[in-house]
Formats: sequence, C-alpha cells, structure tokens
Amino acid sequence: MATVALPATALVGEAPPSPAGPAEAHEQIRRAPAVALPRYAQLLRFNQRQIEFVFRNRRRLGEVFTMRSILDEPFTVTSHPDHVRSLFTAKPELAPSLTAESPLRPIVGANSVLTANGPRHLRQRKLLLPSFHGDSIARYTEMIEAATHREIDRWPVGEVFELAPRMQKITLDVIMSGIFGVEGKPAQGTPERKLRDTITFLTKASTSVLAQFGEFVNAGQEEARGLLRRGVKALDDATYPIIEARRASADLETRTDILSLLMRARTEDGELLTDQELRDELLTLVLAGFETTANSLSWTWERLLRTPAAHDMLRDAVRSDEQADEIIEATITEGMRARPVIPIIGRRVTVPWRLGEYVVPAGSAISMSILLVHHREDVYPDPFAFRPERWLDAKPGTYTWIPFGGGTRRCLGAALAMAEQRVVLRAMVERLDLEADRPEPEHAQHRNVTMIPARGARAVIRARR
Repeated sequence: MATVALPATALVGEAPPSPAGPAEAHEQIRRAPAVALPRYAQLLRFNQRQIEFVFRNRRRLGEVFTMRSILDEPFTVTSHPDHVRSLFTAKPELAPSLTAESPLRPIVGANSVLTANGPRHLRQRKLLLPSFHGDSIARYTEMIEAATHREIDRWPVGEVFELAPRMQKITLDVIMSGIFGVEGKPAQGTPERKLRDTITFLTKASTSVLAQFGEFVNAGQEEARGLLRRGVKALDDATYPIIEARRASADLETRTDILSLLMRARTEDGELLTDQELRDELLTLVLAGFETTANSLSWTWERLLRTPAAHDMLRDAVRSDEQADEIIEATITEGMRARPVIPIIGRRVTVPWRLGEYVVPAGSAISMSILLVHHREDVYPDPFAFRPERWLDAKPGTYTWIPFGGGTRRCLGAALAMAEQRVVLRAMVERLDLEADRPEPEHAQHRNVTMIPARGARAVIRARR
C-alpha cells in the first residue's frame, strides 16, 4: 500500500481564531455548557471511559464544556489550540499547574518538581534539566540498547504475551541507572533492588478495583489515606535507605548520577536538600520516568500491529536502513498523538480567563484534553487513522501535539523518553516478527493520571531474527 506524505500546512491547523487569555476587567463571567449527568455518573465515566466521554461531550456541547470534579467543583475542558497556547504561555502565577492537586500528590509528596508551583518549581526544574538533555542523553544510549537487547532475549516465541510489562522492565532499568547509577538490574538484597521490586509490584497492583477506589478516597489530599498509605510506606521503606547509604558514600563528590547531583546541590540560601525533599524528587523521577515511556511504546505497538501499512513501512525502512530514522520518528510521534498516555492536563487560573466566547472566574480549573486536541480534524485529516506518514514532511506543533505538556511545565524527561523509544522500536523491528494476538483494538484503561492498553498490548512473536 502506497504511503502519501501530507503537506506541512495540513498539520498547522487553520481553525478560526479563538481569543484566549486573561479576561478584560469589564467582561462578565460566561460559563461553557455543562455535562448533563449526575456528578458521580460523570466521575465514573470520565475515570473509566475518558475517550468516549470527552468525544461525546465535544460533539454535544462544543470544544469547550464544563463538568463536575471529584472535589465538588466544576472544571472547564477545552480542546482549542489557541486556548492551549494561552495557558502554556501564561505567567506561572496566572495559571499554575493543577499537578499540585494531582492524584499523584499523596504519593510523590509536595516537594517534587511535579507537584511544586511557582519559584520552587522553577528552581527544581533548573536543577534537574541538565540531567535529561544533551550529553546526558548520549550517555544513556548504550545503556538503553543493552537493556533492550537483554530483555528481548527473554521473550517467548509463538506465545501470547503482554508487551507493556516488558517495556516497563526496559525503561525501569534505564531510569534506575540514570538516577541511582546502577547498571542493569540492581543486585538482590540491595536497597535499589528493593525499590525496583516495590515499584514493579505497586504498578501492577494499581489497576485493581481497590486501587481505582483509592484514587477517589485520596483526591485532593496531601497525605495518603487507606490502602494507598500502605503503598506509600512501602516506597518510603525502600527509598530512605538508598538516601542514607548514598550520603555515607565515599565517592559522593565524584558520582554523576542524579541522586548524587541532588545531594550536592544547594538552595539559594546555601542549604542542602533534606531527606524528605530528596525522597519526593527521586520518586517523582522514577515513577514518571519509566511508566509513561513504557506505555507510549506499548500503545505504538498496539496501533502498529493493527495497521499493516504502517507496520510494513516501518519494518521495510528499518531492515533496509532506508529513511529509517525519519520513519521511526514519525511512528513514535503518531503513536503519541493517537494514544497519549496522559490524556488531560490542567491549570488553575488566578484571574478571570477567556476561552473563546466563554469567560471562567478566577480560581477556576481549566483542563486541556490532549485526546481532543490530537484528534481535531482541522489539524489532523483523518484523525482516527494511525498514519505515521503524516509526519514525514511536518514537525509537531507546539500547541497541537502536546503529549509532553508545554510551557514551563513541559516534561523534563521528554528528550530521554524519545531517545528510549527510538532505540527500543528499532531493536524490536530489527529482531522480531510480531503479530497482534487478535484483530480487535485494545481499549484504554485509566490508571491514576495515565491511559494504558487494557490488555497490556498483547502480541505474539512469530520469528526472532
């Protein structure tokens, strides 16, 4: 099947201007239309079937609508690129991130780069950014390749297996190595191995009904409650011994891993980070740094194995080494467009905010649906088709391709995530002939703030090269 590259203009978007940003003082509050369902019905559908929920309401109510939240306050959902631009480029004090109120807050704490806002967030971001860019990414490449081939060697041939947990093993090895300086899987009995095993167990358990209920119980809380408290204690029991041992390490001053760099860093007042601050930062980097990348890879394969034209194009390019880099990049970009692992992000505006014809009051939560933005027909022709070729002559738009968020809150690990996906995707295509276990696509399952393949991206290896 021939592939056709779309012109670059097809990806820019030519939607009518939609004024957005801080409202004028004289403008009256005009709320967007509301979802007409009882509060808990909205919450249940949003949590369990977010894809169907947001697309149905955009069809019925338009690209800006209001729904009820678990915190008993309405929040506004938008999918217009102009609105995204206004929130991404706003001064941090006008539109601070909603991650400070995220379901992850009771887990990663209030001191992490994810949940902090204002000057604290900017300080932490500046401190961490060098570890996820430039030469640091180049140093990780050999590590990623080794972890990938080591894992692929273990995969069964001719049996149905889940790709998602296999992807997680690769990305967890990489992030643990970068953060703690441990090459490969940590040795049995070490604190790092205990943390790795704890994270693996809790990740698997997080899809259970009890875990889903725990999200409701802990919504808006600063401290974990219920079963989540036990999970957080398990993480603490595994993390603090690592911090204690590293502080006593004789080579702390010369180590280049992220934990050692954080331990040597000082605040503006010349103070070292506390153990609590280190714990929050480390868990944020580990939890956010491995699962999202693993599930991006899993979704890309789920789509590839059900789209023969895209799969054939990628396989032929990689195995012939003709335009391989471009097609790998296009495939990853399309995978993250079609199935963004984090489907929605938000800001809480501190002043009245205009979203096209609507104006929300100060203090309102505004969520940008990445799912809806990524499936706008005026930006992406045939948006529900998996078509990597659409990216061969175009680059992702800053406000129309947003799997990593944007502005000062753009994901710190974006460059590492892309590097991991390039290496893993190439290695799998080079070495494996894969098929889907069944023709029907996998539905999305929502876990905390992420969207993952409900059956783990199941596949079958027909041959190993």
